[in-house]
Amino acid sequence: MFADRPQAAVEILRDLMGVQLPSTPLVRQEDRLFNTRPSDDIEPDLSIVLGPPQSPAHAIIVEIQQDTSKDPRQLARYAAAQWLMLRCDVTVLMVCPDRAAAAYYSKPIDSGLTGYRLQAHVLGPGDVPAITDPQEAAAHIELAVMSVMIHGRERKVLEAFATALTETTVDHAPKYYEYAQGMSVPEIARTLEEIMKSTYWPVYTPFAREHFGRGHTIGHAEGIQEGRAEGRAEGRAEGRAEAAPAIGRDFVLYALEARGLDVPEDVRARIDACTDVDLLKRWALRASSVRSARDVFDESDGQRS
Repeated sequence: MFADRPQAAVEILRDLMGVQLPSTPLVRQEDRLFNTRPSDDIEPDLSIVLGPPQSPAHAIIVEIQQDTSKDPRQLARYAAAQWLMLRCDVTVLMVCPDRAAAAYYSKPIDSGLTGYRLQAHVLGPGDVPAITDPQEAAAHIELAVMSVMIHGRERKVLEAFATALTETTVDHAPKYYEYAQGMSVPEIARTLEEIMKSTYWPVYTPFAREHFGRGHTIGHAEGIQEGRAEGRAEGRAEGRAEAAPAIGRDFVLYALEARGLDVPEDVRARIDACTDVDLLKRWALRASSVRSARDVFDESDGQRS
């Protein structure tokens, strides 16, 4: 999400959270692979830099965390490593859809080094407004994605987001949709999917367009031929059942690519070969927060993939 428009992280910190940042039109992504030789490589979700490459003015580390599994001291390491590389001030922005996670990472972080305590800026459920105006959602599409994740049980939020996608570029709309769908709880994800499958809002994923359309066509043809409503329903259900694995695979790949992660050929091949819809859903959820594409897989997946 932030990888598509790094300026969004600047706007959230400056305009929504009141953080003082340098005033500059130059905002770019930075190499997010930090090395702590002779130890190991550490990699945050995203690294954004304000100012020209020759003299960076400020860096922002963005982490999306849905639970409390990450050691807070790792955030301090990210900030220190970025400072060592760029020699400019560093802000850590934590995006936490979960209230417990937001409270956990809001506490000052004792790095273990005397005098160095990090205070991350946490964007939690209480900081994200419920965006129900389609124009506002289109103007702040990244914030609208988070509004879906947090306030998506309110249908107007989902409808505003879906409408906003029609005004978003064709390249970015699928990524924002699948990001919101993949990071939302199942209840919200299902409602969003229902809205996106309606005749008013387009289904952006190519697989979804092809297979949901096919299901509708088959069902309609059978309904006319047999004169029964059951024929149409069964046809649409058949089309959706056929489509589900393909759509799931598409979701996983889009979620990884939307975050700017490299997807090696062997990872792509394993995803493409999977036909287990439940497993694909698990991979899609992991794809929203993993640090590398390989991390979508877990040892428990072995027998199912």
